[in-house]
Amino acid sequence: GADLIFTEALHTPREFEQFRAAVDTPLLANMTEFGKSQLLTAKQLSDIGYNVVIYPVTTLRLAMYAVEVGLREIADTGTQSDLLDRMQHRSRLYGLLHYAEYTEFDSDIYNFALEGVAP
Repeated sequence: GADLIFTEALHTPREFEQFRAAVDTPLLANMTEFGKSQLLTAKQLSDIGYNVVIYPVTTLRLAMYAVEVGLREIADTGTQSDLLDRMQHRSRLYGLLHYAEYTEFDSDIYNFALEGVAP
């Protein structure tokens, strides 16, 4: 049996409901932008009975639009200085990644000393 059914190109909430009623298997909804499906919220899908929702290219599209805007600014002005407030600072990235905790966890792998050898 299937662990999960990836429903594709359903158009309306009614079609999502009909698919849910037709099968007794966990369902995945694909909420990709500019596709055939009406964009439903995670709550709407959960209420219909869907188990998983994915947004497969949402972050890529957001990032590529930001790249486009940034490169246009650099082309127009010759600098990125007016874009700094729209950029993720390294400290924010490290916070999101829990970088300090990760390096502490792995310190025995990359920060090691050999017995009898001065660092």
